[in-house]
Amino acid sequence: MRGGHVLAVLLLLLSVACGQAGSAEKAEPVNADDVMFVQMMVQHHRQGIEIAGIGASRTADPEVKTLTAAIESTQQDEVEMMLRWLHDWDQPLTAASVAHDHHGGMPETDRQRLQQLRKSQNFDYDLLTVLIEHQDGAVTMAADEVTRGANPAVQQWAAQVQTSRRAQIAMMTDLLKR
Repeated sequence: MRGGHVLAVLLLLLSVACGQAGSAEKAEPVNADDVMFVQMMVQHHRQGIEIAGIGASRTADPEVKTLTAAIESTQQDEVEMMLRWLHDWDQPLTAASVAHDHHGGMPETDRQRLQQLRKSQNFDYDLLTVLIEHQDGAVTMAADEVTRGANPAVQQWAAQVQTSRRAQIAMMTDLLKR
């Protein structure tokens, strides 16, 4: 039955990545919160890709391997979409480092934690714990965009991020209980 749960989450991941493949139009409103959210999410996704890559290379669990591969693929597609948005808006691809402080900072897994993960003796448990925390950060960031953003396409995608990441968190929590 768990395999069916993994498949359902994978389909949700793919629908989120494919559902917003187009770029946001210049005619649509864009505010500073939209720009900051996208800039922060690019960085957050790149770290998610790194974490998923660590997972894919070390786990022996087929469900965890499938999940990490899906996260890696989906988030790479989403990074490309977000970079197109920033380009279309004539905005820098990254914000000034202090700009994140104004928006409550960016939830980010620190480098030391990733080094510990790479060497973990209880790898699947530690990987899932890190991924749950990381995806929870994405849910929080997306909630801010849904509330404060102005661009309908970005807000819609942020709502999809909330849904898909919550589903991932639920699935990973179930995997931890095995």
